Amino acid sequence: MVRKDQVLAEIDPRPFQAQLLQFEGQFDRDRAALDQANIDLDRFKAAYAKDAIPKQQLDIQQSTVNQFEAILKIDRGQLAAAQVNLAYCTINAPISGRVGLRLVDPGNIVHAADTTGLLVLTQVQPISVVFSVAEDYLSRIRPQMRRGRRLSVDALDRAQLTRLGTGSVSALDNLIDATTGTVRLRALFKNQNGALFPNQFVNSRLLIDTLRGATLIPTAAIQRNDTATFVYIVNQDQTVSIRNVTVTGTDGDTTAVQDVKPGEIVVIDGFDKLQEGARISIREGPAPPEVSQQQKATPGNQPRHARRGARQ
Repeated sequence: MVRKDQVLAEIDPRPFQAQLLQFEGQFDRDRAALDQANIDLDRFKAAYAKDAIPKQQLDIQQSTVNQFEAILKIDRGQLAAAQVNLAYCTINAPISGRVGLRLVDPGNIVHAADTTGLLVLTQVQPISVVFSVAEDYLSRIRPQMRRGRRLSVDALDRAQLTRLGTGSVSALDNLIDATTGTVRLRALFKNQNGALFPNQFVNSRLLIDTLRGATLIPTAAIQRNDTATFVYIVNQDQTVSIRNVTVTGTDGDTTAVQDVKPGEIVVIDGFDKLQEGARISIREGPAPPEVSQQQKATPGNQPRHARRGARQ
């Protein structure tokens, strides 16, 4: 870990020190010549006032002073460039962060055209996470960002079992990826415990809104066609019927929907064998944490799993 402006490496400064010394000497020489030219100019002005010299001689001396002033300006530019080159010999950390393995060793020759640097410095506190969401959520995200609300984001590990940190959305991309229908967001995390690592793969969970009194069903039960979003409802006579639903929110494996009553059973797999009015048989299964009860339904020899909608 390094702090901002901390010295990371030094390049041999002697060639640039010699160049700076050369330009300093040139600047002092030209400044002395300018001082002498100004003294002569004052003398010529006094002599011209007494008609002791012609006007042409005074004009020539004035032109000489102007030339030395221009030369001195060039010297100042060369001197400033040499000072910049000398400052580049000391490599300071532009930000606070973590340095990786060094890419050059002491004694190596480096050039301005080298494609690799001396080392890679990454900022880890704070750290940003870039993730994508479906464009359908833009109509709900943008109004809240315009109002200045801080949208919370959780970073989960690859298995989505451990929360690595909690941050907030800091920026929204300016275009939608036409190939995936998603838009990118950037979330900022303080990362005080160092759980997030640069280029680490994480699963991001964005909290857009909190729904109260919503009916929750497994996300696997949601089916879509060209015209609607629907689920298969298991009726009391152990037949299934198709019911169009409105999705109001999704949180991982759980989806909040309208048009499904708490306690109704929905099918969660085997949809290729189902159709309106198909008869099935239900058998009990283990209850998941998101819903009140999980059941399995089997038409013939093909297993079907079903779950009851839960109220939360």
